[in-house]
Amino acid sequence: MVKNIASYITIALTICVLLHVSFKTNETIDLSKYSTKGLNLNYTVSNDADDSDNLLASNTVPDYEFSPYLGKSFVGFKEALAFKESGGNYFSVNTYGYLGKYQFGAETLKMIGIHNPASFLKNPRLQEKAFIANTARNKWILRRDIKNFVGKRINGIIITESGILAAAHLAGPGSVKKYLRSYGLDNFADGYGTTVHYYMKRFSGYDTSFVKPNKLAKAI
Repeated sequence: MVKNIASYITIALTICVLLHVSFKTNETIDLSKYSTKGLNLNYTVSNDADDSDNLLASNTVPDYEFSPYLGKSFVGFKEALAFKESGGNYFSVNTYGYLGKYQFGAETLKMIGIHNPASFLKNPRLQEKAFIANTARNKWILRRDIKNFVGKRINGIIITESGILAAAHLAGPGSVKKYLRSYGLDNFADGYGTTVHYYMKRFSGYDTSFVKPNKLAKAI
């Protein structure tokens, strides 16, 4: 029993000595090893950043074409329409020869001042201008129908200005007039079977007040 007690005391003393030795040190950290004296720290941002800003600026389009939230804005309207027409592809040509992001026909392009379809297809900025010009022209042609029919229900849908303008982009303002004035009986369909009624419904309720009616609207 006495031997066991002595063993425990010896072990305890040994532990105490080891702890004392491990915590007792006079060593200090030499901060001079971490000094930045003599180093060249005068860094600046490369001029490449300015060059990239200039590059972006040279290819920008008007401010209304960008928005973090499209929703039912005019930007939302034109981008939704473009996605339906071409998947948003500026360089798309369909089987009927319609061109670009918004799928314009050559005759429509002539009416808004564009006479070189090949050049038009390569120019995204001009395509955006063409969409605005054509929409403004259609809005002028359909101004009375917009006034008379917006808010009315035809074939189960509430007629809106954006629906009218989208349908005019699909089928031309003349076909839209026929649809409205026949109260949906004259429902034009394009070569793929897409109807005026479908566009009226799909693109209803957008804010198209940005576009002002303009009989003589031109893209260039």
